Amino acid sequence: MMGENRNYILAIALSLIILIAWQYFYAIPQMEKQQAQEELRQQQAQSQQVQSPQAGSEAPGTSTRPGTAQVPGVTQPGAETAPAATRDAALSQSPRIPLDTPSVRGSVSLKGGRIDDVVLKGYRETVEPTSPNIVLLSPSGSPNPYYVEFGWVADNKSVPVPTSQTVWSAPGDATLGVDSPVTLTWDNGQGLTFTREIAVDENYMFTVSDSVENAGEGAVKLLPYGLVSRHGRPQTAGFFILHEGLIGVLGEYGLTEIDYDDLDDDGPQKFQVTGGWLGITDKYWATVLVPNQEKPFEGRFISGTANGKPTYQADLLRDPVEIAPGATTTVTERVFAGAKQVSLLNGYQERYGIQKFDLLIDWGWFYFLTKPLFYAIDYFFKLVGNFGVAILIVTVLVKLVFFPLANKSYVSMSRMKIVQPQMMELRERYKDDRMKQQQAMMELYRKEKINPLSGCLPIVLQIPVFFALYKVLFVTIEMRHAPFFGWIQDLSAPDPTTIFNLFGVIPWDPPQFLMLGAWPLIMGITMWIQMRLNPPPPDPTQAMIFNWMPVVFTFMLASFPAGLVIYWSWNNTLSVLQQYTIMRRQGAKPDIFGNVLASFSSKKREELAEKEAAKLKADADKRKAEAKADEDAEQPKAKPARKKKSKAQSDKPAGSEAGE
Repeated sequence: MMGENRNYILAIALSLIILIAWQYFYAIPQMEKQQAQEELRQQQAQSQQVQSPQAGSEAPGTSTRPGTAQVPGVTQPGAETAPAATRDAALSQSPRIPLDTPSVRGSVSLKGGRIDDVVLKGYRETVEPTSPNIVLLSPSGSPNPYYVEFGWVADNKSVPVPTSQTVWSAPGDATLGVDSPVTLTWDNGQGLTFTREIAVDENYMFTVSDSVENAGEGAVKLLPYGLVSRHGRPQTAGFFILHEGLIGVLGEYGLTEIDYDDLDDDGPQKFQVTGGWLGITDKYWATVLVPNQEKPFEGRFISGTANGKPTYQADLLRDPVEIAPGATTTVTERVFAGAKQVSLLNGYQERYGIQKFDLLIDWGWFYFLTKPLFYAIDYFFKLVGNFGVAILIVTVLVKLVFFPLANKSYVSMSRMKIVQPQMMELRERYKDDRMKQQQAMMELYRKEKINPLSGCLPIVLQIPVFFALYKVLFVTIEMRHAPFFGWIQDLSAPDPTTIFNLFGVIPWDPPQFLMLGAWPLIMGITMWIQMRLNPPPPDPTQAMIFNWMPVVFTFMLASFPAGLVIYWSWNNTLSVLQQYTIMRRQGAKPDIFGNVLASFSSKKREELAEKEAAKLKADADKRKAEAKADEDAEQPKAKPARKKKSKAQSDKPAGSEAGE
């Protein structure tokens, strides 16, 4: 019994240490560090004037290519619009073409030809149906500018090209929608006519085709570019399991993830590559450039300041294109601006041949476990229509997959319980010789086919599934605002109820550390019952750990996503049923009620331990007696001894007795 409880406590303590260490020694300090850095930046930005880069120095927004070609950047003179009081006021500062599709609404600015007004129709800020829709892109001059820009850079500065201040022409009744592209034009007055066609599909992929017609007398050399620019640092989750910031898959460099503060500290990051994509990602949304996958480009991540705010930019610059007199050249790029839906990203990756576009979702290092788990949950969601029920079904399937190992573990635990009298006898016999005691124990384990570490296995198996499910709930937008039943309206958020206001009966909002909801309590109760399948250890220290472990887990998991707590509760319930059934089949009948009483009384615990030891010894003696009786019954019975004949009888000829 002592060995079984020790292994069980060891397994729980190990998982507890991992969770606490992650939560309190990394996640919280990391979040506090980021908040302090953000406050420092804001203070510095308020005390400084925006300075233009000195002549000859490289500033954010300039290219390092040979020659004078530069990708526009937010620190260049005239690149910024004066700040407006509100987003609506900023939108009104330039003429616009309406944008309307089943998935997004907004507008395209004729000033600069930017995609800078995108609102996601299918997603809201909170679970309330009347809450505002998610605003993804906003124009320059708004409180939080975030936009996409395409254009040309002239190799010769004397050639006028459209800039962020250029006002393009468009038909008066133009509206950008599915199967309804818009065409913008601008004439530089020196023989070059620039045409930009913008199209959008029913989801979030924009296609931008830039054409230049040369009606002049000489050839011109232009470099196509694209950029995603964000002003101000957004609020991030601050957890190491999730990347938010600049991101890209850049040819042979593969997946590249750069945090906002790392870009500030390390400076511009540049890559000469062919194929891939780059941009800026949030937890659920992203805006990324998707260039032609077969042509080389220079990809870059830079940071700077504008209007007192930190700015971050991902851009690409292609090789020069020479346009002969009378010729026209066209460059087509794409930009994704929307929600990171798994099926949608996979579809774009296949349709356009985009390298590893699915990595826009941060599946983590254990993607080989996280992705299949998501696909399984998503499959059952499509069948039952509820992600919470889908999690319950997948939990059962996971239990079935691990059933042989768990079954073997529980059988071994039951056998260990049965041989407790023999183990106690060996400890008493070799109490002065630890080496012989261990050897005798190992021989007993081998003889009875017991694995002394089997008690750890059921919990150890849960840990990778637990973290994989946590990752799925945390990073996939499909789980965002996904309801279960009753008060759980968002499986990706913690249980909103708390026992400290009687689950809403008392009109009081407790502080965050007192948010102990109904589902965390259910999880703690099921965990407590599972631990009561075995008597508490007689040692007071171990008994205390045994009693307080469910309480600690209950408070700790209260802040975790409700879907994860529901999974753990359901998994505990299934484990209780499985372990109880196996223990009874092995002859180790659990006394749950007695174990519960023993949890609150040391005297009762000692009595129960003595009673359990006596019962186990009696069972062992009974089995020995039964085995001895079976062994005696199986031995062949001795044949009766034949009567020895006298010498006279043996000398008689055969048949003489019959004759007489």
